[in-house]
Amino acid sequence: MSTLHERVEDFLNQKCIAVAGVSRSKTQAANIVYRKLRNAGYRVLPINPRASKLEGDTCYPDLESAPDGIDGVVIVTPPDVTEQVVRDCVQTGIPRIWMHRSLGCGSVSDSAVKLSQEHNLSVISGGCPMMFCEPVDVAHKCLRWFLARTGRLPN
Repeated sequence: MSTLHERVEDFLNQKCIAVAGVSRSKTQAANIVYRKLRNAGYRVLPINPRASKLEGDTCYPDLESAPDGIDGVVIVTPPDVTEQVVRDCVQTGIPRIWMHRSLGCGSVSDSAVKLSQEHNLSVISGGCPMMFCEPVDVAHKCLRWFLARTGRLPN
């Protein structure tokens, strides 16, 4: 089992990342993560079954409809949807998953974490890529510190 630091470094060393849960509302966490990754130079693909274009980019209804070559998926959906996204990762061969969570329950689902582990996927079950993707803003530095201090960052 790798450490959180190793999994984060591996995830952020990839080229193409999908973000499941990007919304028509630009203020949603998924959209903010999407823009951060895009601005950091990643090839980022939005995933939402109810939109064809988001953030000015082509949006895909699911991972199977997206172009090949996705290295990892940030899941920013309700927990009851997370397991299906993980199943889609298994089906399409996407080896890395980051289940977004900051202060609330976020996208993390115990059954989705278990499914990820059963299929030997690299899973980060909590936290936010914005707490690690440089340059990290002050708010996300503070959030990372707080979550680490309170034992709420994943192991």
